[in-house]
Amino acid sequence: MKQPNSPLQNQLLAALPEAELQRWLPHLEPVELNLGQVLYESGAAMLYVYFPTSTIVSLLYVLEDGASAEIAVVGFEGLVGISIFMGGGTTPSRAVVQSAGSGYRLRADVIKQEFERSGPVMHLLLRYTQALITQMAQTAVCNRHHSLDQQLCRWLLLSLDRLQSNQLVMTQELIANMLGVRREGVTEAALKLQRAGLISYARGRIDVLDRPGLEGRTCECYGVVKREYDRLLPTRTAS
Repeated sequence: MKQPNSPLQNQLLAALPEAELQRWLPHLEPVELNLGQVLYESGAAMLYVYFPTSTIVSLLYVLEDGASAEIAVVGFEGLVGISIFMGGGTTPSRAVVQSAGSGYRLRADVIKQEFERSGPVMHLLLRYTQALITQMAQTAVCNRHHSLDQQLCRWLLLSLDRLQSNQLVMTQELIANMLGVRREGVTEAALKLQRAGLISYARGRIDVLDRPGLEGRTCECYGVVKREYDRLLPTRTAS
């Protein structure tokens, strides 16, 4: 049985073959990640890759005027910092903790060495990268073509899929920044979902009351992303 804040709470770490997992364990450093904490900035050298276990991290693109929009969200299904092993070293996005919690980090030199060994680690990380790219692309399509109500439903469902809970602690202002819209628009969309009995929202806490109803109200984008993650990243626990 998984223990609190075990590396196996992260699906990528749990999917490692036993030999690779044992080689990684001495290098995995447990970390507590606080709401709003920046894990890396646009263009800055990345020193660690992060494996969330009970936290959510948003990848944001930030414009010159300070405006931002979320391009992807990462939780216990994945990792933060693909540029390290993909060869870029830096990225134009920013990684910010969206929901406080725990995780593990691994030094950049260690993950690069493991990736360059090829074999199962490289293939697992490449499959995850493909899934993440799918999420980024679908987010761009969703933000361009679908209503704010649908975007909010997609965002809530993707966030919940990356937590072990049906509750999110999130202000409307933060949600607005993630979606790249006005706060008033988020307020109106959240009230619609609350009146429909799908969520309860009070004092920055969102409780999902009717997940099937939320899934029925969202656009196709959520299903596209979920199916791709399920296809590319089968979940199993290392023995």
